[in-house]
Amino acid sequence: MKVLDILRVKGSTLYTVQPDEPLAMAAQIMAEKDIGSLVVMEHGDLVGMLTFREVLACIVKNGGEIGRTLVRKAMDDHPLTCTSETDMDEVRRMMLDRHARYMPVMNQKMLMGVISFYDVAKAVVDSQNFENKMLKAYIRDWPAEQDEATQKG
Repeated sequence: MKVLDILRVKGSTLYTVQPDEPLAMAAQIMAEKDIGSLVVMEHGDLVGMLTFREVLACIVKNGGEIGRTLVRKAMDDHPLTCTSETDMDEVRRMMLDRHARYMPVMNQKMLMGVISFYDVAKAVVDSQNFENKMLKAYIRDWPAEQDEATQKG
């Protein structure tokens, strides 16, 4: 399974923010849209990733307030990325190694979407459920004469 398979199911809705926007506005967007991350774009290029982890760290650092902090100051300016052709096993390994919950999907310099650890886990569970269903169907459809021969032998 590849990242492209997740993006097909997930859809293409993407939320972005610019680095010089107020962090408070970015946090408000995340809360209103019930999303855990925003891709930070500047002049059409990916320059960072903002998640609730960075927002909370900034609030703690500022004594419990966001204040006038800009996204640029809080964002991860070296986010982990993958391509739509990256294998899911590699994505899981990368996300676990870096404790990343969100990963922008880039093809060349084009942002294709963002996948979350939830998306990855859901894809694995869906794949296993499908495989289980196919195996159970195969066992149910076992030919009767083969089954009888097995019992006699």
